[in-house]
Amino acid sequence: MIKSRLTALFLSTLLAACGNAGGPPLDGNPYAPAGRGRGESVDGLTVGHRLMAAGQHELALKAYLQAAAERGVTVDVLSALGSANLHLGRLGQAELLLRRALEVDETFVPAWNNLGVVLMEQDKIGEAVETFKRAFALDSGESAQIRENLRLALAKLRNPAYSEPDTNFALVRRGNGEYLLLSER
Repeated sequence: MIKSRLTALFLSTLLAACGNAGGPPLDGNPYAPAGRGRGESVDGLTVGHRLMAAGQHELALKAYLQAAAERGVTVDVLSALGSANLHLGRLGQAELLLRRALEVDETFVPAWNNLGVVLMEQDKIGEAVETFKRAFALDSGESAQIRENLRLALAKLRNPAYSEPDTNFALVRRGNGEYLLLSER
C-alpha cells in the first residue's frame, strides 16, 4: 500500500516537472506546437538553405514556400525557390522563378548566376553566357564560382562539342553558401 502511494507520488511529481502536468494545453490547441512555442521559430529561408546544403531539395522547397508565406515573395525567396526547382529537375519552373526574382531586383547576383545555370541545362548557351557575364559584372568578378561558370559557358559557346569530364556549374545564394549542380554533360 505504501509502495503504491510512493509510486503514485513519484509519477505525479515527475509529470508536474515535465510541463503543465497533464492540464489543458497552454495555447488551447490539443496538438503539438508547429514550431512556435515559447521562443521564436526559425526562418523558413534559413531552414531551406540548410536543407539544400544537406541535399534535401524537396523539403527545402517546402521550407522556402513557408518563408514566402511568412515574409512575402521577396527576391531572396524567389531565387531560393528557383534554385530548389532546378535541383529537382524542374527547369521551366526554375527559369520562371529566377526571372521573376530579377524583375523584383535586377541587381541580385545569385539569381543571375542561377538563371545562367538553368539556361546551360536547357542548352541555351548564348543566353547563358550573357547571363553569366551580367552576374560576373554585378559581382565585380569577386566570385570564383561565377567566374568558373562563365568560363565553362564560353568554352561551350566556342565549341558546342566541348565537354569537360565532370562539368560542375555552381549555384550561389546570398551569404556564404554555395550549391553545386552536377551536370550530366
